[in-house]
Amino acid sequence: MSHTIVIFGASGDLTTRKLIPALYRLWVKRRLPADTKVLGVSRTEFSHDAWRKSLSESTAKFAGKDFDEQEWQSFAKSVFYMQGDIGKSEDFQRLSDVLDEIEQGSEGTRVFYLSTTPRLYATAVANLGAAGLADESNGPRRIVIEKPFGYDAATARQLNDDLHQVFAENQVYRIDHYLGKETVQNLFVLRFANSIFEPIWNRQYVDHVQITVAEELAVGRRGDYYDTSGILRDMFQNHLLQLMMITAMEAPARMSADLIRDEKAKVLQSVRPITAEMVKQDTIRGQYEGYRQEKGVATDSQTATFAALKLHVDNWRWSNVPFYLRSGKALSCRTTQIVIQFREPPQPLFSDQSSQSPGANRLVIQVQPAEGIQLHFHTKVPDAGMNLRMTDLDFSFQREFSFALPDAYQRLLLDVLNGDASLFARSDEVELSWDIIDPVIEAWKNQTEPNLDIYPPALWGPAESMQWMEEQGREWFDVCPLIT
Repeated sequence: MSHTIVIFGASGDLTTRKLIPALYRLWVKRRLPADTKVLGVSRTEFSHDAWRKSLSESTAKFAGKDFDEQEWQSFAKSVFYMQGDIGKSEDFQRLSDVLDEIEQGSEGTRVFYLSTTPRLYATAVANLGAAGLADESNGPRRIVIEKPFGYDAATARQLNDDLHQVFAENQVYRIDHYLGKETVQNLFVLRFANSIFEPIWNRQYVDHVQITVAEELAVGRRGDYYDTSGILRDMFQNHLLQLMMITAMEAPARMSADLIRDEKAKVLQSVRPITAEMVKQDTIRGQYEGYRQEKGVATDSQTATFAALKLHVDNWRWSNVPFYLRSGKALSCRTTQIVIQFREPPQPLFSDQSSQSPGANRLVIQVQPAEGIQLHFHTKVPDAGMNLRMTDLDFSFQREFSFALPDAYQRLLLDVLNGDASLFARSDEVELSWDIIDPVIEAWKNQTEPNLDIYPPALWGPAESMQWMEEQGREWFDVCPLIT
């Protein structure tokens, strides 16, 4: 049975930087299904050999020491190219003929990967359907779509409608590379394979949860896109809400894609609706100094490059436990972390004898850059009376396992080929996510006095964010990064 991956936008940055290096590494590991072929489609004129040569150079660059010329030559025999235009329906008929030719008429799985600008998604889907390329009579047909999944709730629903005109939901794979990271996957194991955490993973023991995605880089060359998008569309609707869902979800009955995604959707359904009045109290937004001088950015831009949201998951497990979501550009470092902040002990036995306030325990799950988990707990300082000190137990993937961790796209591409949608967003997840984010964007837009706090680069965002947490009797966990 053959497996073919068709990449639209084959000459683009994502293909050369991520997709082909990931497929090459899977080939080297002998993980790709037997008889896997890759067909690139783009308007750029290439022969098969010319595209292979171009990919050889870019893959050597991005794969680094993993690149082996002999392995590449073996892999490249399965790589093909077709010049084509997504906007021309006749090119999809020609694509069907090319696929039959390289597959030599054998039945098998076909994966269509839209590595293109989002405005072409609907056109590509319609043309795939018109050419009969979504029909599963001769094997599974799957389509992979990169974020953003719409610009708001209305466009997300329209995109889902366009997809479902041609593909069934079980054929659609909405990819979020964060979900392919080892630590995110390990969240399932941490929560559901260790009985020590289940009794305390709830409102009785958890004071609050922090999810931070901090980026050290400024907007740079993405100014044109970013100024019409902003931090909520770019990071919250997808990455942060996905991390929140996995952190807050109930255990599925079985580890199957539909049951996992059922539980994730229930989390979003439980999020307390956000009113305009709540936006004033429960959100912070900021913009880094110099943003308005970036290329492609309006000189009077009100676009937020930093945001913090306080959300409530109104169910039995998480009632009255706030979830703080935070992300920003031009911050002090690059780190993604989930902090489970536990409650203080019910009775402070050592407060009179210790020179320092002991504080509460916390569990820190670091998603990137160095994946790992750290538990903070109290110990007695030796030969110092009953003074306490916060110390830690930690687990680092890089220290524990000698081999390099796979790139997220390796896991996700392999899952698509194998038909496992567990780590991909379902249509209801996407729409529910937008239903949470849209009211915040709308309220910000309608505020007569926009509370856009300016912050200097290389810090943790605006000072108002720290003050906001202090007013609630809490503080951000700011470590850059915790595990190295």
